[in-house]
Amino acid sequence: MSERTPAPGGLVLVQSLVNTLDIETGADALDTAEGRARFGIGDDEGEVRDARELRESLRVVCLAHAGHPAHREVRPLDDLLAAAPLVVTVAAADGAASLRPADPGPLVSRVAAAVAGAHAAGTWLRLKACEAPDCHWAYYDRSPAGRGRWCSMSVCGARAKMRRYRAK
Repeated sequence: MSERTPAPGGLVLVQSLVNTLDIETGADALDTAEGRARFGIGDDEGEVRDARELRESLRVVCLAHAGHPAHREVRPLDDLLAAAPLVVTVAAADGAASLRPADPGPLVSRVAAAVAGAHAAGTWLRLKACEAPDCHWAYYDRSPAGRGRWCSMSVCGARAKMRRYRAK
């Protein structure tokens, strides 16, 4: 949906997961084996259910980053990420510290490491969800002031402006 560039670093995983569901059409990439494979998810019903729950909790946080209300009731993201232990690694060359999943297999572990890394880099709050109720696509807000509202000015932004114009 968006012409915007992908989020930086590990946030691209979070952005990609949130964007597996096209709310406007109802198409869910997690319904396909190929879509699940992109995230290391098998055919296990519980694993797919957990990925969807994680996706929607991430979407609510992305909406909050943009100042929008939750689109529905979800399990709090911190509850989900608590199940993903992280370990600190220190690079021998320069002493830089980072967090990585203790078990890199589960999706929730990789998402937890991505969120922690993005927070440390100061990029976490710029991952937002489009305010359009039929969209909620995740995008990385690269605007100087950090006040982006739509995933795409040419699509969702234009629709919102047209609705406001017609309402006048």
